[in-house]
Amino acid sequence: MKKIARITSIILIAAMLLAGCAQAAPATQEATKPLKIAIVSPSTINDLAFTQSIYDAMVVLQKEMGADKLEFVYSENMFVVDDAAAAIRDYATKGYDIVIAHGSQYGSSVQEIAPDFPDTVFAWGTTVDTFGLPNVFAYEAASDQGGYVNGVMAAMLTKSKVIGVVGPIETGDAKLYVDGFVAGVKSVDPSIDVRVTYIGSFSDVALASEAATTHISAGADVLTGSAQMVVGAIGKAQEAGAYWFGTQADQATFSPKTVVASQVYHWEVILKQIIAKRAAGVLGGESFRASLENGGQVIHFNDEAGIPAEVKAKAEETIKGIIDGSIVIQLP
Repeated sequence: MKKIARITSIILIAAMLLAGCAQAAPATQEATKPLKIAIVSPSTINDLAFTQSIYDAMVVLQKEMGADKLEFVYSENMFVVDDAAAAIRDYATKGYDIVIAHGSQYGSSVQEIAPDFPDTVFAWGTTVDTFGLPNVFAYEAASDQGGYVNGVMAAMLTKSKVIGVVGPIETGDAKLYVDGFVAGVKSVDPSIDVRVTYIGSFSDVALASEAATTHISAGADVLTGSAQMVVGAIGKAQEAGAYWFGTQADQATFSPKTVVASQVYHWEVILKQIIAKRAAGVLGGESFRASLENGGQVIHFNDEAGIPAEVKAKAEETIKGIIDGSIVIQLP
């Protein structure tokens, strides 16, 4: 009988251990699950502008963290806000940990959808508005900083003293970039004629081309612009032998002899902070800013464009001045 009792005890203990392991298994699986991030953006991932900047950031992050630790998917060409809203909701429904609405036009969609998924982190930009929601982060770019640096270089390169700017819609980081660029030009030579045109669209390549042509006809030998429609303007600058300054992504690959420098957004600096906040249990309620100071923005010089040494040196001096605070950008 004692032997039977001992055997019964062993069986009971083994059963309890197995039950304990079974209960612990989900937690172990949870710990090894990769972080899942989804991106919804208005244009293509190779637009040389806004969407490419967030895609490139995710590629960098995945390389650093490892594909087994980070998975990401994206929906591109979401110009129609209703389509973007459907994609945002779908990703949240499917259990993605972080859903990024990469476009200021998606704000109302995020505000409506986020409360339905309180355990999902939502992030959107460029803006500082979290709507007071505990699971929404916002992010923006201090694009006036890179704009100012580009403007300083543009002022040193123009011979005609006419510079053309092709803007999309007068809002967000696009307007901030344009205003910073104009301020940079004027800091070097207030007499330079900076002609700014907003075409009223982020995506109309034909209108951007037309605006660039108008500036060139007026004597512009240096141009710049913001948003994904600028490929048309860069093409016109190339045809005219004019210089171009880029923003958001590195545009030198499109026209190596035309693009002098690009302000490049490194959103991975912001995304790392969002990921760290989530790991600490903070799902939203804060905004972040990419800048020259924190490495969220970097000026990429294109040596193939033949940048004079003194122009590059002045640009580097300007970057240092913005970072250390000795240069204060006065926006128009």
